[in-house]
Amino acid sequence: MVTSFNVPRLVIAAPSSGSGKTTVATGLMAAFSERGLAVSPHKAGPDYIDPGYHALATGRPGRNLDAFMCGPELVAPLFAHGAAGCDLAVIEGVMGLYDGAAGRGELASTAQVAKLLRAPVVLVVDASSQSRSVAALVHGFASFDPQVRLGGVILNKVGSDRHEVMLREALEEAGMPVLGVLRRAPQVAAPSRHLGLVPVAERRADAVSSVAALAEQVRQGCDLEALMALARTAPPLACEAWAPEQALLPHPAPSRNWGSAPDPAPRTPAGLDLSARPAFEDRVRAEPGFGKGRAGGPVVAVAGGAAFTFSYAEHAELLTAAGAEVVTFDPLRDERLPDHTTGLVIGGGFPEVYAPELSANEPLRKAVAAFAAAGGPLAAECAGLLYLARSLDGKPMCGVLDADARMSERLTLGYREAVAVSDSVLAPAGTRLRGHEFHRTVIEPGAGASPAWGFTHPERRVEGFVAGGVHASYLHTHWAAEPSVALRFAEAAAAHR
Repeated sequence: MVTSFNVPRLVIAAPSSGSGKTTVATGLMAAFSERGLAVSPHKAGPDYIDPGYHALATGRPGRNLDAFMCGPELVAPLFAHGAAGCDLAVIEGVMGLYDGAAGRGELASTAQVAKLLRAPVVLVVDASSQSRSVAALVHGFASFDPQVRLGGVILNKVGSDRHEVMLREALEEAGMPVLGVLRRAPQVAAPSRHLGLVPVAERRADAVSSVAALAEQVRQGCDLEALMALARTAPPLACEAWAPEQALLPHPAPSRNWGSAPDPAPRTPAGLDLSARPAFEDRVRAEPGFGKGRAGGPVVAVAGGAAFTFSYAEHAELLTAAGAEVVTFDPLRDERLPDHTTGLVIGGGFPEVYAPELSANEPLRKAVAAFAAAGGPLAAECAGLLYLARSLDGKPMCGVLDADARMSERLTLGYREAVAVSDSVLAPAGTRLRGHEFHRTVIEPGAGASPAWGFTHPERRVEGFVAGGVHASYLHTHWAAEPSVALRFAEAAAAHR
């Protein structure tokens, strides 16, 4: 049922990466939260790290809105799910305002998300090397797509009072409101490394201080009243909020509208049949108690801690809705799996940073290997794939896979279109999903496993491992796009028990 949903909202965008979106978005979230408002944090695109800072600023899960992986039709419902009951929603953009999936027009861009949410945009401009030219830059972004409503500008890295006056005069001449001015403040910048910011879980005490400093910077430099007034101009959305219990029910296959560029004909690995579509299990309808998420259901252990920080909130929600009891554990600290574990999920993160510590926890490595050897359902993404390898940069890992991993100079980054090559605990062969790769490691495969995915765009290759109950791959996926993945995994965990 389509309903009218409304919450004041702002999209924080920029002309390019590195302009200060995370600084402004996180600072705004924290500043409004300190006023007693319930702030819903969101991030456009597949990023896992920024939502950790958003969660710290608001006390609510940071949620991603990815029009490539989930489809544009799910952006508003997923937003409504996360923002329900909140006083304000802040959506941090990705890259530049109009940058999206390569070769696909506006698909997965911040601009597309803003249009789907009917939300006003605040443009964060790095003004460190310009004065009057800022007006031309902002005018171009404001006029490029008339459907994108640019409501004002926050000037970042302003050098002096005189510099601020010149910038304000130029933007006043262009008719663009200045909603904030932030001076250069490197002391509040979060540290970075090879894949971006250091996650909150690795520097919690320092991160708390950084977020507090960002809130103070935003309070002093931004017009919070004007920003809230702009957020309130967002009109109601006609959509039904996404709900994990409803998502698990059988539905017709969605009609995907991927944006202005047509979805190309799939190019599949030789001999692969795409006619098979994933079928939803009948258990939701057959068992009234199934899908309620309760103690006593199959225990699905989910890796967490500093080494495994990459996870979408909806994954745990879907597993819970499918009847599983989701329990987290820390491979850096825990020497055994949670009691009664019958399913194991090891997501993304930075095992290469913690390889010595992960290797030193031999009891847990042996427990994971024994679980896999017993046929237990095990889903691993990226960092999880490396952890299951025989070794990582020469350090012994779990040895579930006959493969060795190592750091590389080459960054592998981008959206992928994939089709399941092999039946697995996540999906039957032929299931089509969209995902994202983001790593600086390579893995040298051995024998004894079938590929997990065949990539059909932008390049043709196979990737990952399927063996017994193990599904391990570099590909990050968003299960809200295909909830049958969570249901199938919960079924496998219940059967293993």
